[in-house]
Amino acid sequence: MTTENLTADTKTIIQQALAELLSSGSTEGLEALLGKDFVHHRPDRTSTRSEWLASIRAALVPLADQQVDVLHLLAEGDHVVMHTRRRLPDGGPEVVVVDILRFADGLVVEAWETIEPVAEAAAHLAWWQLVG
Repeated sequence: MTTENLTADTKTIIQQALAELLSSGSTEGLEALLGKDFVHHRPDRTSTRSEWLASIRAALVPLADQQVDVLHLLAEGDHVVMHTRRRLPDGGPEVVVVDILRFADGLVVEAWETIEPVAEAAAHLAWWQLVG
């Protein structure tokens, strides 16, 4: 498989898994994409495959009606980057999320995630001024 095919395939895989997750509330499609040694990284912690899936399942109920807009979906080599804006219904909080996914042998083996509440974005533009 060429690098071009790999990037097109990985983007399609991620789009389909996200669509299934949001439309059905099921993590089955997502689970099938994860390698057995999958690791999820966030700024505050790292979790295993089972811990991460449990957190996704727990979040699905309160977030079932959220709106997710994919702003950017990029793939290069064995990585996919997804930039989304997520809104809770009825004017609830809005966040921007960046996910970076690394594939190996057709499965996601590692992911990084950063979440920023839109309401706090301006304050984060000068994060270095908060020190001292």
